[in-house]
Amino acid sequence: MRQGILVLAKDPSILLGLLRAADLIVILLVGIAAYEFRHDEWAMPTQYWVGIALACILTAQIFHFGGIYRYDNFRHLMRNMARLAPLWVAVGVGLASAAFFSKTSEDFSRLWAGTWFLGTYAGFFLIRIPVAVLFYVWRRRGYLARTTVIVGANDNARRLITHLERTQDHGLKVLGMFDDRVTRVPRGIEHVPLLGTVDDLMQYLRRHNVDQIIITLPWHAEERLMNLMAKLRTAPTDITLAPDHVAYRLIDRRVHQFAGLPMITVAERPLGGWSYFVKAIEDRVLAVIAMILFLPAMLVISLLIRLDSPGPALFRQPRYGFNNNIFNVYKFRTMYQGPPPGLAAPLPEGSAVAERAGIGGLAQATREDPRVTRIGRFLRRTSLDELPQIFNVLRGEMSMVGPRPHAIAHNEEFAKIIDQYMGRHRVKPGITGWAQINGLRGETDTPEKMERRVQADLYYIENWSIWLDMRILFRTLFVGFVNENAY
Repeated sequence: MRQGILVLAKDPSILLGLLRAADLIVILLVGIAAYEFRHDEWAMPTQYWVGIALACILTAQIFHFGGIYRYDNFRHLMRNMARLAPLWVAVGVGLASAAFFSKTSEDFSRLWAGTWFLGTYAGFFLIRIPVAVLFYVWRRRGYLARTTVIVGANDNARRLITHLERTQDHGLKVLGMFDDRVTRVPRGIEHVPLLGTVDDLMQYLRRHNVDQIIITLPWHAEERLMNLMAKLRTAPTDITLAPDHVAYRLIDRRVHQFAGLPMITVAERPLGGWSYFVKAIEDRVLAVIAMILFLPAMLVISLLIRLDSPGPALFRQPRYGFNNNIFNVYKFRTMYQGPPPGLAAPLPEGSAVAERAGIGGLAQATREDPRVTRIGRFLRRTSLDELPQIFNVLRGEMSMVGPRPHAIAHNEEFAKIIDQYMGRHRVKPGITGWAQINGLRGETDTPEKMERRVQADLYYIENWSIWLDMRILFRTLFVGFVNENAY
């Protein structure tokens, strides 16, 4: 019995796989129970079964890409449930959208849908309580720690041990090191002792419970490496080959097989597969909701702009979008169409305002910029001038959340001086983003300011999830609309 528990604890993927199946069973059972509660009978019509089946498909995909079934998320039950909530809402939005566009929403009881939706979330919580308790007990008893030995007392071993000590959640317990060159290697590295030769290791395995052997020999020592792996292949434990030193610069990169060879993925296409469709649905649904909510305000703003100064309420400006494709972004006009009052002519390129932009005369709006109208100053301060970009989202040119699009001149100038700048265009630009809610907005009069914004954008691209989008949109309501750097 204890051995079976150890096997299950050493490989949490088994338990997490069962949890995946349990979530789908909860969706099914709660759906049936909710129908019985609403209609006082168990025989559900076909459309209800189809709806439940679609919910299971969406849940399996969205929960997977949302990282719900990662072991680290089960260290804190409430954190797991908080992460699960927006993903379950996304499933609900997807189902509502499918019902709307297929014109079948009238075929479902509203009371059944509400009871099913809330009851399923409660079911998710209930089945996670014993899982969280089980992981807690296993952690306290040390079942989850994989006992490990290292073969090769060298610089690779030092890098590995240092990395493991810096990363506390790796779940490994290093018992010691083994190396045939016992007279030419240190007696230990970072508190990990040298226990003997490789022959001593074979005896050690008989007396101790070792889950994993990590070989840290350099990859260029091909003959020695192959002989060692052949010798250890009879050991009843997992054997892994530690990466060479360059791999430590590629932390968190995925390893996959291509034509039978192990490959490290240096960069992946963001929002591929199901993530692309989930993001597309999210953008369209949120854009429609935003349009309904903000349309009255947009009409009032348009009228105020026309009354404040001559010219159209909207203007279009070319910007770089996804994959460096140029599109026209919509914004409310916030500057005078002609010369500002009191100035005989428009500000020329290279003027004092342009020079303060610090990027070769490419003028950005600055504090007390005379080109900005009275209503425009308010719109820029509150970011309400960005509202027409909802049309860009509906047209598929932008997302609700993503890196902000920059003017073409600024884009091309900064691309020359900031590494990875063009990596921002690996996804669609957004109305709001991770950089904006962290105060990185407004005038970028130095390369350092733009570099911080670029790093924030790249972080968003590498860590995208529905949960992150919902978090950004929520924070935008409180910190994204008003900022001292916006003028």
